[in-house]
Amino acid sequence: MRVLLKLTLDCDPDAAWRALQSPTAFREVALPWLDFRSDEPGGFPTRWGSEHRVRVKALGAFTVGTQAIRLDTLRSTDPREQATRILHDSGGGTGGMLSAIPRLDHRMAIAPDPAGPDENGRLRTLYRDQLIVRAGALTPFAWYAFWLFWQWRGVRLRQLAPTWAYDPEVRTPADVEPAGDTTTREER
Repeated sequence: MRVLLKLTLDCDPDAAWRALQSPTAFREVALPWLDFRSDEPGGFPTRWGSEHRVRVKALGAFTVGTQAIRLDTLRSTDPREQATRILHDSGGGTGGMLSAIPRLDHRMAIAPDPAGPDENGRLRTLYRDQLIVRAGALTPFAWYAFWLFWQWRGVRLRQLAPTWAYDPEVRTPADVEPAGDTTTREER
């Protein structure tokens, strides 16, 4: 069974792509319902690698299981979607209740909003998310739980996306004022 999301996010596609590859953003989207704790000796990396093991806690109170996150990046083969980037998680549950779902097929696609820039000229992101759930006889129950959680993910993605758009201003040596000089460039 499939769980789908299709959203327009208020950030540019590059910012959304960086966020998808960030364990911090991954955790922020899930809180407070779920929290993910690294099971790796060095903790979470700054950016996801190819595989990472996590413990999943519900409501911050009890561990519901462990999960392997196995990520790889893909590009759309459709020539109309040249700018689409896809992050694919083929991991799955490895312990506890999550072992009922040993393999996930989760794809998150990032593309420029086909509507073009907004009224202020900012480029936004079309975000598509598909999770295929297979848990044998438990599939209908697992699907419903994931569907509920995916609705929360959608709300959080929309809330957090504007914060991903910040890129620090890059300053060149010409932009830096000499120490002690209080005159502006225009005054010189």
